[in-house]
Amino acid sequence: MMIMGHLLHHISPAFPNSKPTPKFSCKFSVDCINNIDKYSTKPPISWSTNLISVAIAVALVAPLPSSAIPFTPFNPKSSSTTTPFSQAQNLPTGLENGKIRPCPAINPGCISSNPKSSNFSFPWKIEGYSSSGAAIQQLQDAILKTQKNAKIQLVEDTPTGMYLQAEVDGGFGRDVVEFLVNGDVVSYRAMATKVTYVYPFTTALGDSKGQEERLQQIVNELGWYAPRFDLMD
Repeated sequence: MMIMGHLLHHISPAFPNSKPTPKFSCKFSVDCINNIDKYSTKPPISWSTNLISVAIAVALVAPLPSSAIPFTPFNPKSSSTTTPFSQAQNLPTGLENGKIRPCPAINPGCISSNPKSSNFSFPWKIEGYSSSGAAIQQLQDAILKTQKNAKIQLVEDTPTGMYLQAEVDGGFGRDVVEFLVNGDVVSYRAMATKVTYVYPFTTALGDSKGQEERLQQIVNELGWYAPRFDLMD
């Protein structure tokens, strides 16, 4: 309404002041018709132009009805946006398609014998192999002996071998070590469960050296064969 008032104020000089129409009576004659035209208050054509300009101006500045722009409340659960930090809050463990998982790209504190892993290490070979059950028991004993606050989480017989999962103390929290014994071959993954970021950088801190040392401690205790790149020169 305020906008309409301002517009009318600016265009009001275009409208001449109305004069009272004189009262008279006449019969249908040429002089009577001429007098009617003379005293007629019909606005000139320029009035119509001004009225059109007003209508266009009002249409441009008037707010749209509220129903024309539907309001959609924000729902964080429906957001598909993901970040490396959010993905790192729930890193999956356990076998994937019957195999040890590779290291996640967002977690540098990991090493795996899965060939798809960026931090790859060769599987172990059991010396003096007798059975998968005996190998799993030896693994448990070696983990509990060499690692701090170790806790065996799961021992499971699967179609692809005996699976073992344990938690141990790591550099920034608890780490997970996983093993799959299939005959005399042992595949594994050692991974930090907590990925640390420093604001405002989006690259995670950590490396696989600590995991390599942990696995080396375990395999040395077992006496099994662990191929290494540096021994292949």
